[in-house]
Amino acid sequence: MRLPWPLPALLAWAAAWLLFMVLQPLVAPLWALLLPCLLGTAASVWGESWWRRGLIAAGFPLSLALVGGVALPAWAWLVPLALLLLVYPLNAWRDAPVFPTPRHALKALPSQAPLAPAARVLDAGCGLGDGLLALRAAYPQVALDGIEWSWPLRVACALRCPWARVRRADMWKTDWSGYQMVYLFQRPESMARAAAKAQAEMAPGTWLVSLEFAVPGVLPQAQLRAPGGRVVWIYRLPLRGQSK
Repeated sequence: MRLPWPLPALLAWAAAWLLFMVLQPLVAPLWALLLPCLLGTAASVWGESWWRRGLIAAGFPLSLALVGGVALPAWAWLVPLALLLLVYPLNAWRDAPVFPTPRHALKALPSQAPLAPAARVLDAGCGLGDGLLALRAAYPQVALDGIEWSWPLRVACALRCPWARVRRADMWKTDWSGYQMVYLFQRPESMARAAAKAQAEMAPGTWLVSLEFAVPGVLPQAQLRAPGGRVVWIYRLPLRGQSK
């Protein structure tokens, strides 16, 4: 479920402050800072852009600093930044933030992109696993793999999707040649690169599927309108000539 902005930030800040007030008389000051910051960083996946994620994650420590809520050494204020970089490594910022795939967004995909029961399907940049859940609902008998660079998100995804093989890896350095379908929910700026990689590595007759964003200059095999109005772009390899 998507919450309207700024409700995700307000809820995350309120939860972090509540946790801080509960912990402050019970634990050392550093732990009273660290655990609410960790909660805020985890809640930052609700944000739909990098600046919103940063606001959600930074809201509690910044407000605590303004009110002088706890006495800490100066270096302790690097903890929130370290947590944010742990969840969102720098080299992952060029790709999409954690955009969750709606659970039923791909339910009609098999009608346009049929797969054999033993097919291998990759969610490239699987985040918290919402894309894998949607793929499993659409193709319950295929073998699902997920790739995620952020190791906390990779761990969370593996816990949510124990039936999938979830690895920490760079989606751009991973070989796509063994997959019959690669699914993406990236940024518009990433799609040309994804198409070039699929064209170079994937076999004829396999599928590249993108939620929301089209490959520029390439004709799709089909399009689907997902619940909520999102478009599912379906491409069959080899990619067809440029659209006019």
